[in-house]
Amino acid sequence: MALNVVLFGCAPREESGAQMDYDETKKMVIDILETEDGKKAIQEMMKSEDMQQVLIMDQKTVTETVQKTLVSDDGVKFWQKVFEDPKFVESFSTSLRDEHEKVIKGLMNDPEYQKLLIEVLQDPEMEKSLQTSLKSQEFRKHIQEIVQETLSSPLYKAKIEETLLKAAEEAGKQEEKSK
Repeated sequence: MALNVVLFGCAPREESGAQMDYDETKKMVIDILETEDGKKAIQEMMKSEDMQQVLIMDQKTVTETVQKTLVSDDGVKFWQKVFEDPKFVESFSTSLRDEHEKVIKGLMNDPEYQKLLIEVLQDPEMEKSLQTSLKSQEFRKHIQEIVQETLSSPLYKAKIEETLLKAAEEAGKQEEKSK
């Protein structure tokens, strides 16, 4: 009978008991991590050089990732498809426009940049060249191409589409009022 007790004491626990122990252990670990001591321990661990080396990606990994997502054939196809959506192009252009404006405004306030710009524009040869260019057939053709590009731009198309929809809604409202 003593042998049975020993064997019974070494028998594996039932699955529900093991699950309860896991859940209790999990709760206990979470509670510990949420304490000030737990937070300090995590912060100290993150400060260690070994952990920082694990977290920092090396240049090779970054380069490979960029090549796979941006430069590869699949990446190019993805971006071509994404840029066909006028709403995406509009939001993308808007976000870039803000950054470009900041850069240009920063340059305009830079005395060194202002000086260079004035020197370039006041150069007699530059003035003569600009006047000749503005009068040329080539420039007029270029302006025509710009207008055509603008009209075919997804950003411009999105704005035109929005304007036409608003106009159609207003026309429909006016028609209803007249009836």
